Amino acid sequence: MSENKVEKIVYFVRHGQSEDNVSPVFQSADSPLSEAGRAQAVKIAQRTMHLSFAALLSSPYPRARETAEKIGALTGKTPEFSTLFTERVKPASVDGKPFTDEIAEKIWRAWDASLYTTGVKIEDGENYNDIISRADEALEFLKERKEESLLVVTHGYFLRAVVARVVLGEALSPESFKQFQKVMSMENTGLTVLRYGGAYEEVPAWRLWIYNDHAHSYRGLHQFHPGSCRCRWPRLLYLSNEGE
Repeated sequence: MSENKVEKIVYFVRHGQSEDNVSPVFQSADSPLSEAGRAQAVKIAQRTMHLSFAALLSSPYPRARETAEKIGALTGKTPEFSTLFTERVKPASVDGKPFTDEIAEKIWRAWDASLYTTGVKIEDGENYNDIISRADEALEFLKERKEESLLVVTHGYFLRAVVARVVLGEALSPESFKQFQKVMSMENTGLTVLRYGGAYEEVPAWRLWIYNDHAHSYRGLHQFHPGSCRCRWPRLLYLSNEGE
């Protein structure tokens, strides 16, 4: 294999801000984009016009679907929806419930703990084992796709799970996963890029290239392309609840 050969590149986009991101409720799967989220979706769509990708994939959740449709409208790509890329699945009993609902809060706290503990299941919500298994499945699915370049619209928490798996590999543990989720902030419509390939005497693997590049969110900077900014910009935008 030639040095630094890249076999596949995947652009990941977190959806625009949702209505539930800015509401005091446990976000539901069917929360649509807010007005600000729709504007963010337009900006990232304009940016993706400068990217070369053969397929557009998306979570079917409304906030991701709407973002993907904006991208598709400007790039000529028809979104393909897959439940592999949905957000972490919380117990249905808390969906849309206000933070002040004591029963919902108790269930949510127990479920949140299960995301960082092996073998604990709270109602019908995903747990640590589920989310990491789905991240593995998503990476394998993308690796086996015939396209050399793809764009995926997904969600903050799940995307961080995918990146954690790539960065930490088999060293990933519930404890390191919790720390990773805590410190690796991600903005709405932030752009993250993974590449799959190998180098001289190296086994092909997924590698993190760019994380949470959201230069397009700043006035006058929407013309920036991947590679122009590989660091996290100052967190001047609204930080959505739960990073979902």
